[in-house]
Amino acid sequence: MLSVQQLQINGRRGDLLPATSLQVRRGELLLVAGEGQDQRTALALALSGRMKPSNGVLSWDTTTKTKKIRLASALVDSPGVNEPEQHLSVRDLVTEDLSLIPRRYRGALLSKPWLKVNSFEDIAGLWIEQIPAARRLELLTALALADPATDLLVVDSPDRHSADPSAWLPRLQALASDAGRPLAVVAVVAALPDNWTGAAAVIGNSVTHPPEPEAEPKPAEPKPAAAVEPKPVTAVEPKAKHAAETVPASPEQPAAVKPAAHPESENLQRTAK
Repeated sequence: MLSVQQLQINGRRGDLLPATSLQVRRGELLLVAGEGQDQRTALALALSGRMKPSNGVLSWDTTTKTKKIRLASALVDSPGVNEPEQHLSVRDLVTEDLSLIPRRYRGALLSKPWLKVNSFEDIAGLWIEQIPAARRLELLTALALADPATDLLVVDSPDRHSADPSAWLPRLQALASDAGRPLAVVAVVAALPDNWTGAAAVIGNSVTHPPEPEAEPKPAEPKPAAAVEPKPVTAVEPKAKHAAETVPASPEQPAAVKPAAHPESENLQRTAK
């Protein structure tokens, strides 16, 4: 069984592979979804023992040694890693891949007998870029299983060659359920097929986020001051003028008449003179 716990790989600026956990047994097909091609390839390399993780635990059966995991696994069609070059012929590809198998297993390095035994004679004369997606996957997985020590098959982004899951899903299901040679099969894809009900996982499913800090209580808002109604303004009468000022006489009032002198008073005044 392949068991992965908190597998994580550091990148230049961030996580090349965010923490991911999964497991798959022999006879099972596991689909792992991941949005970025770099993340999918990093996971495929780590699961097949071809890239050392920065953190986490990766084990196959009872071993955690990267070398033993690499010997028990096969990485299939990984972009930029071991995908066949488009200008390569099928015959040349078969000859090249068979040369990588341990000598005690590979037999003759002739591509023609192998192509005939494995029923690939119909595409033997084609270039890699001419092969339909379904036949391409059949060819590459058959070459990977030419090594009898392979028990774990890791396929990198098989859905990039066709949007139709029928071009790759039936082949992987058949390999996983083969009673004569039960395999643990992992396919790292961009998205799970709509009708898929089998085992599945998502890249980054073990990422833990730090708890958010508790929000500080907001200070109580001051109550608005009560509106003060303006007091009514009392009209102030102008002050009276100073009493010293004389009030002009009204033109209608008659002038004051002096009293007439008494005749006795006049006689006394004359006598005094």
